Formats: sequence, C-alpha cells, structure tokens
Amino acid sequence: MSTEPKQIGEVYVRPVQPTDSPALNRICLLTGNAGQSASGLHKFGELIGLVYAEPYAHLPATYGFVMVDPAKGDRVVGYILGAYDTRIYEQHAVDEWFPRVRAKYTYPPETNEGATEADKRYIGILYNPPRAPQAAVDYSPAHMHIDILPEYQRQGWGRKLIARAIEHLQKEIGLTKLWLGLDPKNEGAKRFYEKLGFRELQGAPAGTMGLEFVDFRR
Repeated sequence: MSTEPKQIGEVYVRPVQPTDSPALNRICLLTGNAGQSASGLHKFGELIGLVYAEPYAHLPATYGFVMVDPAKGDRVVGYILGAYDTRIYEQHAVDEWFPRVRAKYTYPPETNEGATEADKRYIGILYNPPRAPQAAVDYSPAHMHIDILPEYQRQGWGRKLIARAIEHLQKEIGLTKLWLGLDPKNEGAKRFYEKLGFRELQGAPAGTMGLEFVDFRR
C-alpha cells in the first residue's frame, strides 16, 4: 500500500512518529469506551492513551501506522499500533515509559482528587502494568491496537490499516500471525475482526483474538 496521498485532500497512511503522541492520545480517548468516546468517564482524559497508544510511538520493538487527513490540516484521524515482540515491549514500558508518565499521579489511585472510577483503574495500570496473556504470546509475539475516529469508520480504513501492519510484520519482521485484545462487550468490533479472519484464542482471556496472515480477508 502506498503511504503517499494519491490526490490533494485524500486521506493516506504513513508510519507513526513520536510527534504523533498527542493525536494518538486524543483518538484513544474518543474511541475508548467500546468504540465510543470515553471522555465522560474521565477527569484525567489522557490516561487511557498513556496506557494503550502513546508508548507505541516511543518504545523499542514496536510498529505503527497512522491515517492522515490533509483536508484537516494533516490531522491524524486513525491508527494501528502494536509490538512485534510483546515481552520486550512490556519490559521497556515498565522500565522507561510508566515511571515517567505516572509521576503526575499519586498512588493509591483514590488519593488523586476528583479521580473517576475509570481514572483510578488506569492509574492502577500505570503503577502495576499487567502482562499480556501467555497463551496470546505463545500464539504470536506480535499484538496490535487499532482506533479510527467515528467519521472515518465504515469506509474500509480498518481493513487497510491491518493490511499495512501485516505487510510490515511479514516483510520486515518475518512473522506469520498476530493477536489483539478487545472489550468482550464490543460485539460490533468482534464481528468486524471475524470477517477479516480473526478467531478467538483458546486458553486466553475473553476478547483475545488471533489472525494467521494466510487467513486474512483483504
């Protein structure tokens, strides 16, 4: 897939850059409640992106691609992010990322004035980062996250972003599979992934789905 716009004003895909961090964080918040905006659930709205989006633009063993809309001043409007080696990524996150970003928040989470229940959950993650399920890592070292702003959804961009990630993981890393975790309540997302060839992983938590690249339905 070309990473350059084919005509003026056309949305296009390019590799993620560290300077994309604010946009990644914003998109993560606006899609963070089972695909809907999570803004109303947080006082500290940046927390969800600090966990699930921004570190992929900064840490080793990661990959990422973003959708850019020239008609909106080259604004990033969607992304696919992930790690090609989940355990290496997790270690760098524990050693380098979480100590830096959690400095703004106190522990235990309830000591942060005005923190919502969602805030407390994510502050807890900053201080006690979880590890990916071993069953998922045994399936593939690579995982992914994908989020697209609502006005750009249902236009084929999810499929295009996943295809771009697969191309990278196959050609540059030499992998044949990847996995993702989704909110089990997000039935629409589950159906979307199933149409692309993803299947639930046996022995992994609910919402963990894997894809063999040979099964990807472009």
